[in-house]
Amino acid sequence: MAKQHAWAHSAHPRSPSYLFFSVVALSFLSLIALLIYKVDNFASQTKTIVGHNLEPTPWHIFPPKNFTDESRHSRAYKIIQCSYLTCRYAATVGVAQPSEGLEEERRGLVSSRTPPQCPNFFKFIYRDLEPWMTTRISVNHINEAKEHAAFRIVIVEGKLFVDLYYACVQSRLMFTLWGILQLIKKYPGMVPDVDMMFDCMDKPTIERARVENGSLPLPLFRYCTTEAHFDIPFPDWSFWGWPEVNVEAWDEQFKEIKKGSQAQTWLKKIPRAYWKGNPDVESPIRLALMQCNDSNLWGTEIIRQDWAEEAKTGYERSKLSDQCNYRYKIYAEGYAWSVSLKYILSCGSLPLLISPQYEDFFTRALVPKLNYWPVSNIDLCRSIKFAVDWGNTNPSQAEAVGKRAQHLMESLSMDRVYDYMFHLISEYAKLQDFKPVPPSSAQQVCEESLLCFADDKQKEFLKKSAVTDGSSTPPCTLIKRPNPNFFTIWNDQKRKIIDNVKDMENRANAAIT
Repeated sequence: MAKQHAWAHSAHPRSPSYLFFSVVALSFLSLIALLIYKVDNFASQTKTIVGHNLEPTPWHIFPPKNFTDESRHSRAYKIIQCSYLTCRYAATVGVAQPSEGLEEERRGLVSSRTPPQCPNFFKFIYRDLEPWMTTRISVNHINEAKEHAAFRIVIVEGKLFVDLYYACVQSRLMFTLWGILQLIKKYPGMVPDVDMMFDCMDKPTIERARVENGSLPLPLFRYCTTEAHFDIPFPDWSFWGWPEVNVEAWDEQFKEIKKGSQAQTWLKKIPRAYWKGNPDVESPIRLALMQCNDSNLWGTEIIRQDWAEEAKTGYERSKLSDQCNYRYKIYAEGYAWSVSLKYILSCGSLPLLISPQYEDFFTRALVPKLNYWPVSNIDLCRSIKFAVDWGNTNPSQAEAVGKRAQHLMESLSMDRVYDYMFHLISEYAKLQDFKPVPPSSAQQVCEESLLCFADDKQKEFLKKSAVTDGSSTPPCTLIKRPNPNFFTIWNDQKRKIIDNVKDMENRANAAIT
């Protein structure tokens, strides 16, 4: 019987238990599934610089961005990688930092160089910041400005942090942040700690009329302002490129436009006023301008821009450098201010500006009859015709105004753009009565994380506009704060010139009738 029992065991040896391995495998798969779920859930709550999980601004509704070109899981992992891992990885294995001795030597070299004086329009930094000159800016002011902001920029010890609230149109946010990163790279160790609320849409929102007596306006940065607003103008995204419409970074784009402007002499240029753009942007001025499209009656050539059709042909018919063969170029504001102004001024043609209401950071350098011709929005077509007739009757004077406009834009190199950013941020930072600290919801942004999110075309534009190394010279020397009456006198003088041109126009029209 014992032998039979032993035989039974030998005939049926004890097999390994598969239950244990099944449990382990099931547990492992469950952990993987849980991890994927957690990553996907975390990514679905993460806001990104390209617009993931961000709604359009309530004050300027536009179509939400579409991210259907990749699977949900691949998108989730990209969001995690670009938002949280890339900058940390770059900091540990990136370019080696210079030794303290070499950095001191570099700073000594920079400080020994004599910088040029900043352009005169840099004085307007003081006017833009004047409301907070005596009372200063508290962290409460910053937090209250959040109501009007699309994002918050915090710079601490040369690192850039961004807190995201709403999506921006196209790649505005990406290219704006890229510009700030290039500023930090250009002037390493010099950009102060700062906390800035920023809106990326066009129309200013901090109205002077709504600020009660004794109260402070909210500090908010954007690309433009008006005399009726306190919004602080900052260089717009297109200085580093606008890939959606194939516009290159500013230095390169200006060179192309200037070269195109030299293809014909002034007398061989078409003696008409030219405008090409999109009138369907809630712009009464542009809609009125469309009624002036008559070369015989008004001396104009007005062309409606169809961006959808232009995109199909690679924007070949929209090259800015091909639009300088007219003696006169018209600037008409769109929904608000338009980036097209700097390209129009660059042509060397006589710029015809239709009663601009908005101003960006550099347009304070514009002086009527010196580097542009003022056109009235009242009886618009007739006002354009008068400008064209005056220019054709006085070709050398008209050409000189156009050349001065082009020279102004040539002097606005990217070095000066960075200098304006540097001084604006520096003067603003001096007014803060608190130490900037990134909010817990903010993410660090670096070049690598921006490029991580960028598509191929965006990467091409970003890399072409990158600062290659720290500057060997310090920023231009900021002109000392002028007498407060300076800005009033400046505006009064410009209005007098515009009124003078209007009187000339009225006399000419009266003589005809």
